[in-house]
Amino acid sequence: MDEQSKTLLFFDERRFLEDVATRNPIEVFKNALEAANLHFNARFHEGEQTATLIHERAIFMDTILRHAWNRFCWSKNICLLAVGGYGRGELHPQSDIDIMILIRWGNPRRHQKNIEGFLTFLWDIQLKIGHSVRTMSQCVAEAKGDITVATNLMETRTIAGNESLRQLMTKKTGPKKIWSDKAFFRAKLLEQKERHEKHGNTEYNLEPNVKEAPGGLRDIQMINWVAKRHFNVESIDQLIGKEFLNAEEFLQLKRGEAFLWKVRYGLHLLADRPEERLMFDYQRKLAAMFGYHDSEERLGVEKFMQHYYQVVLSMREMNDVMLQYLDEVILRKDKAKNIYALNERFQVRDKHIETVGDYVFAKYPSALLEIFCLLGENENIVGIRAATIRQIRQHRKLIDDSFRHEPQNKKLFLRLLRCPHRMSTQLQRMTRYGILGRYLPEFGRIIGQTQHDMFHRYPVDAHTLQLIKNMRVLERPEMAERYPLCSHIYKNLPKPELVFVAGLYHDIAKGRGGDHSALGAHDAEEFCRRHGYSAEETRLISWLVAHHLIMSNTSQRADISDPDVIYKFARLMGNQLHLDYLFVLTVADITATNPTLWNTWKASLMRQLYSETKRALQRGLENPFDRDAWVESTKQAALDTLAELGISQPKAIEIWGNVDDEFFLREKADDIATYTAAIAARGDSNDPVILIQNAGVEIPIATQIFIHTKGMDNVFPTTAAALDHLQLNIMDARLHRDTEGHTFDTFYVLDENNQPFGDSTEMLEKTQRTLSQALKNPDPSAFNLNRRTPRHLKQLAMRTVASISNDIEKSATILEVITPDRPGLLAHLGRIFVRFELRLLSAKIATLGERVEDVFYLVNMDYSPLSNAEFCEELRDTICKELDARNEEDVEGETLPRMRLWR
Repeated sequence: MDEQSKTLLFFDERRFLEDVATRNPIEVFKNALEAANLHFNARFHEGEQTATLIHERAIFMDTILRHAWNRFCWSKNICLLAVGGYGRGELHPQSDIDIMILIRWGNPRRHQKNIEGFLTFLWDIQLKIGHSVRTMSQCVAEAKGDITVATNLMETRTIAGNESLRQLMTKKTGPKKIWSDKAFFRAKLLEQKERHEKHGNTEYNLEPNVKEAPGGLRDIQMINWVAKRHFNVESIDQLIGKEFLNAEEFLQLKRGEAFLWKVRYGLHLLADRPEERLMFDYQRKLAAMFGYHDSEERLGVEKFMQHYYQVVLSMREMNDVMLQYLDEVILRKDKAKNIYALNERFQVRDKHIETVGDYVFAKYPSALLEIFCLLGENENIVGIRAATIRQIRQHRKLIDDSFRHEPQNKKLFLRLLRCPHRMSTQLQRMTRYGILGRYLPEFGRIIGQTQHDMFHRYPVDAHTLQLIKNMRVLERPEMAERYPLCSHIYKNLPKPELVFVAGLYHDIAKGRGGDHSALGAHDAEEFCRRHGYSAEETRLISWLVAHHLIMSNTSQRADISDPDVIYKFARLMGNQLHLDYLFVLTVADITATNPTLWNTWKASLMRQLYSETKRALQRGLENPFDRDAWVESTKQAALDTLAELGISQPKAIEIWGNVDDEFFLREKADDIATYTAAIAARGDSNDPVILIQNAGVEIPIATQIFIHTKGMDNVFPTTAAALDHLQLNIMDARLHRDTEGHTFDTFYVLDENNQPFGDSTEMLEKTQRTLSQALKNPDPSAFNLNRRTPRHLKQLAMRTVASISNDIEKSATILEVITPDRPGLLAHLGRIFVRFELRLLSAKIATLGERVEDVFYLVNMDYSPLSNAEFCEELRDTICKELDARNEEDVEGETLPRMRLWR
C-alpha cells in the first residue's frame, strides 16, 4: 500500500470515498477516471517516462476496481483478477481492462446477482473491460485446450478477494500440470510464426503494427512468457547473469520496450481508440510530438520511422537469439548430437554452425566475416547457434578501420559475394546481427532509413538487400517464365558479382542531400579500390550506380518510339555490356522498390527500350536512325495493307490529312491500317471512331483505345474523365491532330487491378458506350468526379511541383507535373489546358506509388511552343495552386509538406 500511496499522489483516495458515500457513485467514479486520464496524458506530453505512466495507470485502475468490487458482498471463494497486459501491470490509455472473476468451486449462478451488478457498474462508469467468469476447473479445462488462455493465466494479479485462489489456479495451470515447457514452447513458436506471416515476415512494413508485427511488443512478451515458464521465475530480470540473459541484453530489451511503449501510448492518444497500427497520418503527428524536425536532407517523420525500424530490428534480433537458445535447451536438449568440423574455428551441430570455443572471435576477428561465407558455401547449414550469435554480438565492436583495411577481410567479403547458396540471406543476417553496417559504415547509415511515401515500400537497407535477392533468383527456372529477358541476360553476365556491388551501393547515399546517385557512385568507386577491383570493373560499377535510374526514367517518361530518344540512350550506354548490366539492375530495383507496381505495361516499356537500344548499338553509333525513312516506310506498309482491304492510296492520304509525322513514328503500320479502315467505313458521319483491343505480341500488355474525331475540342479531358469514371488507369497517351481539327488519339489503359481488359466483352462494351456518349455529348459535369481518394493517398499528400521547358527538336513545350495521385487528375489537368487554349500533343503517364510524374508535350493553338515567360509562369502557378487546393481538401486543411524526391 505504501508503493501505491507513493505513486498515486495525484489521487485523494480518502476524499474519493467520502464523495462516493455522499454523492452519485457513478458520477464520482467517472469524474475520477476522467481526471486521472487528463493527469496521465499531461505527464506524457511533459516527457514523463511511459513505463511509469502505464504502471501507475494500472495501479490506479486497481484502486478503482477494488472500490467498485467492495460495493458488493462476496464470499472467500471468489476473487477479482487482472489478466493479460493489465495483469502484467501495464495499461495504455485505450487498452481494454482485462479482468477475470475466479470462483473456487460450485455453481457460478450463486454469485450471478453480484457479478451482474458489478459488471453493470463498470459499464455505467464507461470502463472498456474485457471480462470472463470462471471456476477453478473451468480455468484448467480452457487452459488445456487454448494456449492463449494458458498464457493469460500466467500473468494474473489479485485486485480484490482471496489471493490464495489465484495461487492455487496458477499452480493448477502451471507446467507441471498442463502445457509442459516443451509443449508450451512449441505452441508459442507456431503462434509467433503465424503472427509474423500475417505481417509479411518483416519488421519493415510501411504502416507497421507496434504490438503484433515482427520486432514489436509481442515479440518481447514472447521471450518473457517462454523464459518464465521454463525457468519458473516471476520476471526475466531474475535470469540476468545466467546463460539465458546478460545485463547488456536485458538493458537492450528494456530500452526497446520503453521506446515501443512510448510510441503505443502516443498512438492511443492520437487515435482515441486502441489503435496499434502506425498509419501514415499518425507517423507524422508522432514525429512532431516526439520532436523529430524536418531538415534540408530529410523529413522529421523519416527520422522518427528510421529510429522505429532500428528498434524493432534490434528487438527481432533479441527474439532470434533468445528463442534459438530456448530451442536448444528445451526442444533439442535430449536429442542426439550430430557434430562435424568445418575448420579449426567452426563446427556444425545439428545443422547449425557454431564456434569451437568462446575465444574464436577474439583470437580470429576475421571469423566475424568467415562464418557468413561458410553459411553461403554450405547449403545444408540452416542457421547459427544461439551461443555463437551472442558471441557475434559481443565481438562485433572489433570491426573498426584496421579490420576493414585488413587484406584477409577484404578477400572474405568478396568471397561472400560469390557464395553459391542464399547469399542475400547471409547479407540479411549480417545486417540483423550488426556486422554489415560495421564493415560498410556507409551501409550502416541507411539501416531503417525510410522515405515517407507509397512508392518506396521498404526502408533503404531492406530494399537494397531485396534488390540483390531479386537478381540472385533470376537463375531459377521459374524466373525465366516471369522475367524471360532479364533472366536470360543475367545468366549470361560475365561477372554477376559486379552488379551485386552496384546494387549494394545504388541507394547508399540516400538522405545525405544532393544527388544520391552521384554520391553513391563515389562511394562505390572507393569500395572497388579498397577491394582490389580492376580499373575497368571499377568504372562499370561506378557508372551503374551513377545511372541506375536512367533506364526506368527513360522507359516511363520519354517517347521511346522516337528514334532520337533511342539514339541518345544508346550513346549513353556506349556498348552492349553496359546495357545488359543496367537492364538487370533496373528490373531488380523496380521490383524491390514496390513489387505491386510492376506490371505487363512497365515490363513491355523496359523490353522495348532494351531491344531498340540493342539494335542501335548493333547498327553502330556512327549510323544514327533516319527519321524520314522510318516515316515513309511505315506509311508505305500501311498503304500496302489498306490496298488489300480495298482502300485506295488517295483515300488513305485524304484521311491522314496533314497529321504530324510523330503518328507514323509512334504507331505500328498494321495499327494505322486498322484505324484508317475504320475511319473510312464511317463515311461522312461526324460520330467518333472508337476502337478498343488488347495490345501485345505474345501476352496482353495493356488495352489500346483509339479515338478519331472531327473538329471536336476537349477530346483529352473528356476522354480522361470518362476513363476515370470507369476506374481505368491511363498508362500512355499518344495524341495527334491535323490542322482540320481531326484527332488521331491512342490511349493505353489498365483496369483497377493493373490488368488489360480486352478479353472482357462486358467491359469492352461498357467502355465503348461510355466513351461514345461522353464524346457525342460533352458535359461539363463529367469533370466533377465522385471517386474518393484512398486514405493512404490523402495522408501522403505533397505539394505539387511543375516545370516547363521547350524541346527545340520536337517544336513543343514540355510540362512535367509531379503531384500526389488521386481520381480525376488527368481530367483536371486537361481542363486547365482547355482554359489556357493549349493543344496537347502527347502525354507520358508514370504512377509511382502515391505520386505521379507525368510529362505533357504542349503547343498553342497555332502549333507553336510556348514562348511567353509570363504565360508559362501563370500556367505553372495555376496547376500547382489548383492541385494543391484539392490535396488540402483531402487532408482536411493540414499544411502540406514539401515535395522531396530521392529517386
